[in-house]
Amino acid sequence: MKDLSKYQGIFPAFYACYDKEGRVDGAAVRALAKYLLDKGVKGLYVGGSSGECIYQSTAERKETLEQVMAEVGGKLTIIAHVACNNTADSRELAAHAESLGVDAIAAIPPIYFHLPPKGIAKYWNDISAAAPNTDFIIYNIPQLAGVALTVPLLQEMLNNPRVIGVKNSSMPVQDIQMWRDEGAVVFNGPDEQLLSGLAAGAIGGIGGTYAAMPELYLEILRCFQAGELEKGREVQNECCRIIYKMCSAQGNMYAVIKEVIRLQGGPDVGSVRAPLLELEESDRAVTAEVHKLIQAAIAKYC
Repeated sequence: MKDLSKYQGIFPAFYACYDKEGRVDGAAVRALAKYLLDKGVKGLYVGGSSGECIYQSTAERKETLEQVMAEVGGKLTIIAHVACNNTADSRELAAHAESLGVDAIAAIPPIYFHLPPKGIAKYWNDISAAAPNTDFIIYNIPQLAGVALTVPLLQEMLNNPRVIGVKNSSMPVQDIQMWRDEGAVVFNGPDEQLLSGLAAGAIGGIGGTYAAMPELYLEILRCFQAGELEKGREVQNECCRIIYKMCSAQGNMYAVIKEVIRLQGGPDVGSVRAPLLELEESDRAVTAEVHKLIQAAIAKYC
């Protein structure tokens, strides 16, 4: 029986880190990894949506993971998202991730062409076979991938002994219950429903806004574990209010978050890669307000 305790907790989705010329900045990667380690999170999810994976080359994704592992490997649980929109590149990233000693790899289904379940299963199993000693996590995000995980597809994937579970970013909490009923470990994906996801059986959470306010998500987890559900609801509501404010900016949400981290004394990790939109000047008021809301919530609840 596998010990899955290393997956229980809060996993910020790691952001792409760029220098002023828009190149991957290894020093910034290491600084952000150290910053999050010091915040007390359980692990990091590297190379996913927040890492702008679909806009990066395989070489850039390798460099980012290498820098993360050099800084916090063995100190945090590292899950590396390795999916590309072709099997060969995905397998290359999977093998590379295993060579670095990550705890698990993860993959979305192929996007653009909607493959049948048999094709999706083959894609995931081919990726997993390139990292034969590493746990595999299915990334279910139908609103972006255009393909939704189903119970029969999950049952097929669980025949692969390396498949341990699902990062579930679909909005229905019911999905978490369904995947759990099949014996899968489930990570809650939508940040707005962490508390609900935990109640439905998620082992922890992987979230795109966690790095902006890890203290609050760690407090939600603590409240759930301690049975302090009323306080947990209050903190969750504050997180939702902050997320809604983030989304009111004209620039991409990850550009907003990176600026908020800088305002909070964290590392400067640059902006986002085109075609994602950088901050507009009018967004400075939004980032300042988000920073203020986060600090007030931390002072009140943590």
